[in-house]
Amino acid sequence: MRFDVFRAFGIFGAFLILFLLIPIISFVMGTDPGDVVKYGLDDAALNALAVGISASLLSTIFLLISGIPLSYFLARREFHGKGLLKALIDLPLVIPHGVAGIMLLMAYNSRAPIGSLLSKAGVVIEDGFYGIVAAMAFVSAPIMIGSLVDGFNSIDLNLEYVARSLGASEWRTFIEVTLPLSLRFIITGSLLSWGRGISEVGAILIVAYYPKSMNVLIMDRFWTHGLRAASATALPLFLISIAIFMIVRFSWRERR
Repeated sequence: MRFDVFRAFGIFGAFLILFLLIPIISFVMGTDPGDVVKYGLDDAALNALAVGISASLLSTIFLLISGIPLSYFLARREFHGKGLLKALIDLPLVIPHGVAGIMLLMAYNSRAPIGSLLSKAGVVIEDGFYGIVAAMAFVSAPIMIGSLVDGFNSIDLNLEYVARSLGASEWRTFIEVTLPLSLRFIITGSLLSWGRGISEVGAILIVAYYPKSMNVLIMDRFWTHGLRAASATALPLFLISIAIFMIVRFSWRERR
């Protein structure tokens, strides 16, 4: 009976695997290499790829700088409203991305109170590079914070207590004990946040259509040139995403 149950579950599971696998195979096998050279590696595509990579990298750095202190605080302290704060951090996961773009634009456009201060400092959100960074950071924040909190929670507190008992200050303990022990989670969170950011399109379309990031260019090519040009434009970004995925997977396998 047990064998029959698992065999039945395996058959049903195979349908899901095929559902996921067939589009990937169709995309890779159906994209003409000549079209990739024409559309995916032309100046517009390379510029859009550079914009996406650099914006996602900057958003990841921003999330690291701001997220490590917040995540350590969440992992080490209990306080009233902690659950509400964690829910607020996770909220971008369930907000439709177009809605997220509207929220960012309303809050940080150059005529809004905060946005006007940012624009005076040279940080313009609407139709600007920093708008792309803001959109990527907004949708990626829950991934980064979640990974960092998991990393800090995975550390045996006795190791920190031993360091403190030997005379190390809180700062030295954090830098020399806590951060190295959570390094794998920091790297994983950074890679996943970078990958999530570079794949964003909905919020970016609202906040900053220009300069065009890769996903915006893919949609633009689909609207103006059709599926063939869009798939050729998308293939380099797909390969980069696969590379990030493999790095994360091998990192976790080594950890386990």
